[in-house]
This record gives sequence, C-alpha cells and structure tokens, in this order.
Amino acid sequence: MKAQESLTETSSPTREEEQAEVIRRLEEDIIFGRFAPGLRLIEDTLMQRYGASRHFVRQALFQLERQGIVLREKNIGATVRFYSAEEVRQIYEVREMLTRQAALMITLPAPASLIEQLTELQRQYCARADAQDLRGIHEANDAFHVALFSACGNPYLVRSLQDYMNLTLPMRAKNLADREGLALSRRQHELMIELLKGRDSWALAQLCVDHMQYSKSDYLGRIAGDEGKR
Repeated sequence: MKAQESLTETSSPTREEEQAEVIRRLEEDIIFGRFAPGLRLIEDTLMQRYGASRHFVRQALFQLERQGIVLREKNIGATVRFYSAEEVRQIYEVREMLTRQAALMITLPAPASLIEQLTELQRQYCARADAQDLRGIHEANDAFHVALFSACGNPYLVRSLQDYMNLTLPMRAKNLADREGLALSRRQHELMIELLKGRDSWALAQLCVDHMQYSKSDYLGRIAGDEGKR
C-alpha cells in the first residue's frame, strides 16, 4: 500500500511542471495558428481552456511576452503579437543575411559526420511529420537547422540565427502544420544534405534562403486583411 501511495505521489506533476505545461499549450496555440495574430488573450477563457489557475495563466503570458510571442498593453491586456508586413520583411531581411552568410561559411564537401547527423535529424523530422506531431516537427526542424548552421564554425553567428529563428516562430511554425508547406520543407532538407556533399556553396546558401520564403509569404497573406483594418 505504501509503495502504491509513493508511486502516486511521484507521478503527480509539480507546480513547475504544471506551469511549464500551461506555457507549452499556450505557445502551441499561438505558433501553430490556433490563435490568430492580434487575438485578445482573456485570462478567464485561458483558465477554462487549460484547466489552470489564474496565476499559472498570468505567468504563461509573462513568459511568452518575454519571448516576443505575446504583447501586453495598458487598457488592452494581452494579445497575440501582430507583426506588420513591413516588420515581417525587415525581420526576414536580417534572418536571410545571417542564413546566407552561415551557409557560405560551411566548408564543402561537408564532413561525413555532419551528413550522418543531418540524415538522422531528417529521419526524425519525417517520422514526426508522418505522426502529425506538431511539437515534434517543430523541435526536429529547429534541431536540423541549428546542426546545419553550427557547421559554419562561428558560435556567435549561430546564436544570432537562433534568436531570429525564435523571433519568426509565430510566422513560420503554422507552416509546419500545412501539408504543402511541410512536404516542401522535407524536400528542401533532403536537397540541402545532397548539396553538402558537393562543392557549390552558393547553391546551398540560396536554397537555405529560399527555404524561408514559403512561411514568410504565408504569414504575409494571413495578415493582409487584418492589417487593412488597423
């Protein structure tokens, strides 16, 4: 009996785990497009949706505000961060420059160890996609790109790229739930691996930049009607 009670106690989530779960679910609702850009995030509604206390919901909103996903304004409250078309273009201009530079700095042909690492990450990415595991798709996708760009040999450049990957998360993650966008992403990943085996750095760099355009265009299309109302 004591063993059973001990097992029950250890399986109960801690406050930290409960808080992390609320943050995770709210983040997923935003980045996968269930909550549209500009949507008001009402605490009572979120409490009911997640079965969470007001404290946990507020902490989740604070955390996602720090990540740039949520915007909190006086007399308005919390909303899903809305990026204007001009902001999106400017953010992607910087991300594209960083991406191109990192890709050009990768020595080709790439080492067999990098090819093997990326091939395994691509296998995991495809498995998550086949399972329609949105969180898994997102995590495997980012792991693939961080591993790829880490081969440039400049950790500061990689860190900057990761910052912009996080900044564009609300713009690009919904694309991972889109069948057409996901299929295109998978094909482009495979082509990146093939280009790493050759010597054409410019083709690799251009593909890495082209890889971002589908999600960028998709987000601009989604906000086009809303922006005219602002």
